[in-house]
Order: sequence, then C-alpha cells, then structure tokens
Amino acid sequence: MLLLTSERFAHHLTPPGHPERPERAEALRRVALAWELAGHELREPAPADDATLALVHASEYVAAIHETAGAAVRLDPDTTTSPESYDVAALAAGAVIDGVRHVLAHPGDPAVALVRPPGHHAEPARAMGFCLFNSIAIGAAWARREGLARVAIVDFDVHHGNGTQAAFYEDPSVLFISTHQFPYYPGTGAANEIGSGAGAGFTVNLPLEAGAGDADLDEVFRAVAVPVLDRFRPDLLLVSAGFDAHHDDPLGGFRMTPAGFANLARQLEGVAQRHAGGRTVYVTEGGYSLEGLTTSLDALLGVLADRQTAQATADVPGDRSRGRAAVRDARAALQGVWPGL
Repeated sequence: MLLLTSERFAHHLTPPGHPERPERAEALRRVALAWELAGHELREPAPADDATLALVHASEYVAAIHETAGAAVRLDPDTTTSPESYDVAALAAGAVIDGVRHVLAHPGDPAVALVRPPGHHAEPARAMGFCLFNSIAIGAAWARREGLARVAIVDFDVHHGNGTQAAFYEDPSVLFISTHQFPYYPGTGAANEIGSGAGAGFTVNLPLEAGAGDADLDEVFRAVAVPVLDRFRPDLLLVSAGFDAHHDDPLGGFRMTPAGFANLARQLEGVAQRHAGGRTVYVTEGGYSLEGLTTSLDALLGVLADRQTAQATADVPGDRSRGRAAVRDARAALQGVWPGL
C-alpha cells in the first residue's frame, strides 16, 4: 500500500474556528506515519502544474487561484486562501496523480492520498465548500488522457460531490456514484440527476436522509452502487473518502462508524479485483471530527493492507429504511439505463 502525504498540507491556513483546519493535516500525517512503521511505503507527492489542473478546470480559473499565492483571499463565505494555499491545493491534486501513476505500474498495490484541502466541491470554474481544485476529478481526467477507457469515481463523503459531478456530467467514460445526506449542502445530488447527453446514466446519486448509518450505506452499495460498477467494469477505481459521515462529525447528520467505512472499502475492493486489476486510489475529502477522521481512516487502511481478506463482507446489522428509500428512488431514476438493477 502506497501512502501519499506531506507536512505541507498543514500550510493551507483557514480563519480561526473554521472546521477545515490545519490540525486535520496533522491527524492524517499521524495515521500515515503509523502505517509506515507497519511496513507500508510513505511518499512525498509532487505538485500538479497549471496545465494538468486545466484538465478539469478552466484555464482562467486556474490562473485566478494561482494569482492568490502569497495572499489571503476569501473566495466565498466558506472558502478562503492563505499565502501557500495555491501550492498546497496543487500538491493535493499531484498526490492523486502520483497515486494513479503508481497503481497503473503496480496494479496489486492500492494508493491512498491523504490530502487537504478537500476537492470534490470545486467546479470547473468555481471554488466552493472549502475546495480549490478538484483533486480526484483531475486524477480521473489524467488517467483518461493516459489511455484508460473507463474510470469510476465513488464518493461516500456526507456532502454531495457537486464539482466532480459537474466535471463529468456528459461523459460516459467516467462513472460517478455518490452517497450523501440530502437535502443538505451543497443542495445538489437528487436521485434524478443522472447525467445528460452521452453521459446520461453515468451519474448515479444515492441521496439519504439524515440519520443514515452503516446498514443504510451497506444497503445502497449492495443494491445499486456495486451492481452498476460491475456493469460498467472500470479500468480504474477512484474513491472520494470523506469521513464526515461519521456519527461524531460536527458537519454531518449520518451515523456511520469506522466498521461501516471498512465495509464500504471491502465492497469497493471486490469491484476493483473483479474489473480493474486491483487498481484503486483513495483520496481524503471531508472529516471534521479528528477522532472520527483518524479512526475511520485507520479502519479503511486496515482493509487495504490485507487484500487477501478485503472482499470478505459480513452482515451489517441495523435499520435500513433510509437506504431502501434511496435504492427505490435511484432505481426509478435509472430505469432503462442499467438493465436488471
């Protein structure tokens, strides 16, 4: 397992009291160092250049964020820069690309980019939701440029990945699947948002009511997400691993546990083994309880570190009513797109 992180991820500064604080980077690094001591490779990533960022973002937008270097700028009510934020956000995108490069060369080894700021809210020409550059979307676009025919992105952050959806909404070569609290920030991600044009059906939203827990997420993965992934047969699986669905997170209303996140990882690893030659890259997104972030990430890494048993899933006890409602809505929206769903 390759871990990609840097002390520099703490150098993106936010205003006092902001939930996306530098301490998150320090928590990610502590987890990474512990797994390095257990024998896994820890590597410093290289930053993405402006041309690579422009695989997803408008060139004018990339230039505008670049021009904030050395300054503190408020981009929207939630999203700010500090003097090093451009460099740090470019490093986060570069970490994802380094992860993709690694799994293409070493298909048996998963890669994990432990980065901040998060990226999945950043749209092609707009920063929002703490996000400057959409790191996982840039990684997917880079993989497509390198010749991969089908890339899948699964996002289990508690917030909908509107920026990732926008980047590939008309693109049938990139499948985007999102589980998220709804209605909630940023207001997108209804079940009937399924893509458009040639991309119709290649956006799969699984919105869940507040209070959803491990069993609900297990339900939507088993009934919709995994079957669609199996039909799509990705060459590469990228995962927006947001841990703000943890029950202690101050910004989310889900009730997931570390064991629940591990269960999702096992199901995703099964998909990767069946179709992608084991090529998976996980990218951190949200997660604002430091305890929830570290314990959940540690549980996920435990699955990736033991791929021999990664696909061994077990029954997940608990109420599934929210999950079943999300499955019903998704099936109605995708009727005729994915036969047999």
